[in-house]
Amino acid sequence: MHVLDTSAFIHEYHTQAKKASIPLVREELEAEHAFRFDAMEGAGMYIHIPDEQSVETVERAARKSGDLAELSDTDIRLIAAAYELEGILVTDDYAMQNVAERLEVTVEVIAQDGIDQQRDWKFQCQGCGRVYDENKDRCPICGTGLTRKNPSSA
Repeated sequence: MHVLDTSAFIHEYHTQAKKASIPLVREELEAEHAFRFDAMEGAGMYIHIPDEQSVETVERAARKSGDLAELSDTDIRLIAAAYELEGILVTDDYAMQNVAERLEVTVEVIAQDGIDQQRDWKFQCQGCGRVYDENKDRCPICGTGLTRKNPSSA
């Protein structure tokens, strides 16, 4: 089963496989893209609502990888749906791909290149330059905000 992200409807993704999505994706779509969602739903696309335990599993994986702040509630619930359904997540979103692959959810990209490796992001203080494994609102040493940093350059 292919679990479709918003980008699948925007880029007119087609597959003969069974399709699924979540109600929050429909809320993100407008005009003709929303019509595509409605048409697929009318043609038998399964609408899934993941359980809270799966959502928490995805949030833990995203927190561990450093992607949690980059993911919307829709993103998290889509990954959770693909995880529960043992489906293929169809998305162009890099943070979603990173988290999905950590959970051994297969990903299919549409219009972008997929990620080439999983990442555990680091967070660097813009004031004192210290690097942290977890994101915080402020640096505990100097109080300056943190930004996400590519771990290969950390």
